[in-house]
Amino acid sequence: MSSEGFLKEVQAIAEKFLLKLQRLPKADPVEIVSFSVVLLFIVTVLVLMIIACSCCCYSCCGCDGRPEPRHRKSRVRPAAH
Repeated sequence: MSSEGFLKEVQAIAEKFLLKLQRLPKADPVEIVSFSVVLLFIVTVLVLMIIACSCCCYSCCGCDGRPEPRHRKSRVRPAAH
């Protein structure tokens, strides 16, 4: 998918979202609850992704951005008889 196609798709999704937000005050309670559940799910996924990425980055690198030496793998050689 080209970058222009991707941008058009994102713009279409954003327009649908804004249209849904504009119609929300006049919507049925069931529609409001379902929209809230979907929105909560999206926010939860984004927050969990941010937490996972930050934990992964923190465990790989120290605060200064360099890898920590304790995470190096050492090779085990067979003992000579």
